[in-house]
Amino acid sequence: MTPPADIEPDQRFRVRRARTADVRHIRALLDGYAAQRILLSKETVTLYEDIQEFWVAETVSDDVPGTVIGCGALHVMWEDLAEVRTLAVAAEWRRHGVGHVLLSRLLRVAEELGVVRVFCLTFEVDFFARHGFERVQGTPVDTDVYAQLLRSADEGVAEFLDLDRVKPNTLGNVRMLRRMGTATQNGRADSRQTN
Repeated sequence: MTPPADIEPDQRFRVRRARTADVRHIRALLDGYAAQRILLSKETVTLYEDIQEFWVAETVSDDVPGTVIGCGALHVMWEDLAEVRTLAVAAEWRRHGVGHVLLSRLLRVAEELGVVRVFCLTFEVDFFARHGFERVQGTPVDTDVYAQLLRSADEGVAEFLDLDRVKPNTLGNVRMLRRMGTATQNGRADSRQTN
């Protein structure tokens, strides 16, 4: 049984776990940003393989309720490390809080999983900074973890490690990291405790 979705305070959209039927909508969102070179494109088969990592925002009160207007994924990379991936919002819904709500949900999932650091690779530096992410240089893992992560075939892990082979794909993007439980929001310390 699918857990209930949360209807957001403005009552115009809700966030829920993605389902396989959402892949075509995620694909459309992703294609729009990939054409602008803001997000890297992904094969459709990869979206299906990773659907359990995705959350979507959908309308609840417009002419077509259930329209997917945003998506985002959380990919666990290591015991204490995950990456926010494929965070995208339909152009007409930008600046309406959809990205904020999706990212907040992904960060809550990270906490539930016991992840204490969340990585992203983004052009939207100000947006992620408002959510407690900071620019990161180098690779913030010890040498043993680094050696293990090198064994991953996942391109996102290669981007996190800042490997030379992925740099042509990531030009202009900023590598950012949030340490859970230490973020600020609107100038106030995040008081949530991590277990």
